[in-house]
Amino acid sequence: MDINDLVRENIKNLRPYSTARDEFKGQASVFLDANENSYGSPLPANYNRYPDPLQLDLKDAISKIKGVPIENTFLGNGSDEAIDLLFRAFCNPGKDNVIVLPPTYGMYEVSANINDVEIRKVSLLPNFQLDMEKIAETIDKNTKLIFICSPNNPTGNSINREDIETILANFNGIVVVDEAYINYARQKTFIQELTEYGNLVVLQTFSKAWGLAALRLGMAFSSTKVIDVLNKIKPPYNINQATQDLAFEALKNIAQVNDWIKESVAERDRLSKALNALNIVKKVYPSDANFILTEVTDALKIYDTLVDQGIIVRDRSKVTLCEGCLRITVGTKEENDKLLTVLENF
Repeated sequence: MDINDLVRENIKNLRPYSTARDEFKGQASVFLDANENSYGSPLPANYNRYPDPLQLDLKDAISKIKGVPIENTFLGNGSDEAIDLLFRAFCNPGKDNVIVLPPTYGMYEVSANINDVEIRKVSLLPNFQLDMEKIAETIDKNTKLIFICSPNNPTGNSINREDIETILANFNGIVVVDEAYINYARQKTFIQELTEYGNLVVLQTFSKAWGLAALRLGMAFSSTKVIDVLNKIKPPYNINQATQDLAFEALKNIAQVNDWIKESVAERDRLSKALNALNIVKKVYPSDANFILTEVTDALKIYDTLVDQGIIVRDRSKVTLCEGCLRITVGTKEENDKLLTVLENF
């Protein structure tokens, strides 16, 4: 399979925007090429110059941690930007379709609707694994993308690795494995399979384990052919300088991040056991993420009670296969204790 055969014709023929920073490479002391404010910024730090459009220094730092070359790395304004660009690059509006596997992350469907791309839903099995037969039946010649969230949101489980590999080996389109929660999982990342599958895109984020949700920084790892297309169609300066600088500094503190991951996993296990012991809890689903899907006796009343106490969880009771469930993020020990106290007294 040639990735270029999947790219929309207008994207193949697109002449990308050329920035001032693209046209000049090298050292200089006077920049009069980009119509910036030459005096600086009304802030302690100056942000008057446009940032590196390809974020090469930041990608180099990420490469040292992830083991993925710069040329196989795309950075987006959150993973949502990479999701949207995949639609723009590979899906012809009104003609092509994509497959999503509910219950799952909602932005796949939103991006499909924004880009006027048909969305085909193949629900997960009751054990929250892939319905491989139904997926195979749903694929046709116009199916361009399949989105697999693993660990899955909102169910929290990892998807069977062999099933994902089967799809990668047999589907003539792009397989997007969204690993936003991979840092909390027992399963290994699919990054190590990039050299094996040219149609694989792995999404990761700085919003979860790295604690940088406010910066909006997502990562996509894939073959150079896919990354080149994403870089071709992205906005010129999609990652601002402040985000690049702060993320670069954060990468120096990986030991702190790893400590938080260990604490979160320990709290996840403690919270799961404590929830299981409550009369109002019918089922606690196993989790490989930093949240726990919990089936309760009366989701709406319990949700409202928690809100009254200043505790916000996510009501997923109307989502397919999650009927009667709340999704509870694993907080600090103090936050989790407060949650449990309210639930014990419900």
